[in-house]
Amino acid sequence: MSCQDETPKPAAAAGPNHSSLWLQGLWQSNPILVQGLALCPVVAMSSSATNAMALGVLTTAVMLASNLLISAMRHLIADSVRIPVFILLIATLVTIVDLLLNAYAHGLHQVLGLFIPLIVTNCIILGRAEAAARKMPVAAAASDGLAQGLGFTAVITALGIARELVATGRIFADAPQMLGVAGEWLSITLLPDYPGLLLARLPPGGFIALGLMLVIYRMLKQAAARRQQRQALNAEVSHAG
Repeated sequence: MSCQDETPKPAAAAGPNHSSLWLQGLWQSNPILVQGLALCPVVAMSSSATNAMALGVLTTAVMLASNLLISAMRHLIADSVRIPVFILLIATLVTIVDLLLNAYAHGLHQVLGLFIPLIVTNCIILGRAEAAARKMPVAAAASDGLAQGLGFTAVITALGIARELVATGRIFADAPQMLGVAGEWLSITLLPDYPGLLLARLPPGGFIALGLMLVIYRMLKQAAARRQQRQALNAEVSHAG
């Protein structure tokens, strides 16, 4: 999957529209549902809601910080070396996050394992640095990074909740073991005495669940487009009358 982000971005000179950036990140150009990026960690870590949300939050934190720093230093970074500089900066941020998580949430750190350092290679983060942060002022770059990160987090968490619920009848079941007392309120049993479906937690189940989510997303977008067409037609008819 290419790291190149082809989504049209607002021109920096015209002053990026923050509401447009949020709409793109959360819905119109969602990193998973539209751009199809980071599908390997999405399928691998969405076997439980806790893992999915944790990876989403960590990715969002790194993306926000990298967008802020790259935007602030964009006039100091030579264009010929920008990619190595971006990668070095992202790797530094991921290392800091990795060390903090190991120190203060060791159980979660052990579960996420290799997928924490692999955030460095996440196409979403490097793609936003290249397509947005290096071209935008700091405030707009922060909005872009946060919106894209939350869009990623929302989808991977929803996928994790769906897979865990179908597999066990519970959601965030392992939150207390990973987060301690702070995670106890998250653990909920929605289907008591449910026998469970193991397929939902296996990789094939992840691809099936993601495919169903893509279908629902496409249906919602098509319904919204048809509604807009009807409204435009009605407006034309009213205007003609």
